[in-house]
Parts: sequence; C-alpha cells; structure tokens
Amino acid sequence: MSTTAEKTVAEPYVLQRDEGGHHHFLNHLATTKVAGEAAGSMGVVEFRAPRDFGPPVHQHDDEDELIVVLDGEIAFQTGDREIVATAGACAFLPHGVPHCFQVLSEEARFLAITASATSRPQFDAFVAAVGTPTPEPTMPEPGPIDPERLARISEAHDIAVLGPPPAPRS
Repeated sequence: MSTTAEKTVAEPYVLQRDEGGHHHFLNHLATTKVAGEAAGSMGVVEFRAPRDFGPPVHQHDDEDELIVVLDGEIAFQTGDREIVATAGACAFLPHGVPHCFQVLSEEARFLAITASATSRPQFDAFVAAVGTPTPEPTMPEPGPIDPERLARISEAHDIAVLGPPPAPRS
C-alpha cells in the first residue's frame, strides 16, 4: 500500500490527516485526497472552512457529490429546503440539482466526494484551477474573490454558477 505523493486510483494508498495536495481555495483550505482519473472513478477533496463560508448556488452538470461532515455544522440548501448537518452527517447532492451550503460553526471540516459514471470527475481539477497551491495545510488570509473568474473556471469544469453565495449569518 502506497503512502507517497505519486498516487493513482489503480493502487491502494493511505493518506493521514493533513496529507495530500493543498490549495488555498475561496478563502479556505482544500486538500485533495483522491484525484479523479477516469470515468467511473471518484475525486475526494477535504475542506477546512470558516464560519459563513458558502459557495455560490451552483449545480454539477455531470458529477454527483456526497459531502461528509467531519467536524462542525453546515446548512445545506437546495430549492426552498434547508437542512442543518453536524459531524457524522452526509449530504447527497445529485448532478443537475442546484444547491449551496454555508458553514454555521466557527469552522467546519468536510469531505466532498464526486463521481460520474460517464466522464472523469473534474471537481478536484476545478479546486486546483481556482485555488493557489500551498505546501502546508494552513488557512489562507481572507481576500477578495473574483466572481467572473470563478464562473469561467466553473463552466470549464461542468459546474454552472446559478446565483450568489449565502449571505453571512453572523
């Protein structure tokens, strides 16, 4: 079993906490645990995000998404429905369904697992394209987010941005 940086989905491997490829992504930390490589494979990205973080309302055109809450509290929204999830919960967000979420606790840690039966999962590549590589698993200094750049990169990775992120609650 491999634990090196040269991992493929064809060989089993184990990554410990804080191991993987790190990116400062939309003012939080994203760590790629599994990079999608082919149709039928999956991508797994771990996130550490601060209170009030939430992506814009969006939908994945081809990838189903499963979010597993590891620590913290997150409100998931699809349509008029909002469900609050805490550590141990998972949210299934099928492709083609608009959704967003927002961190309610001081910080949350969660996994986003994406898969497609018909194409290579692109979510981990989207995170890398939007984010800035960082050698250490540290939270970034908050800064401005360019919505036009985000929409352009999203579209290139089959993610449709449909609305703004949730307004801060605090």
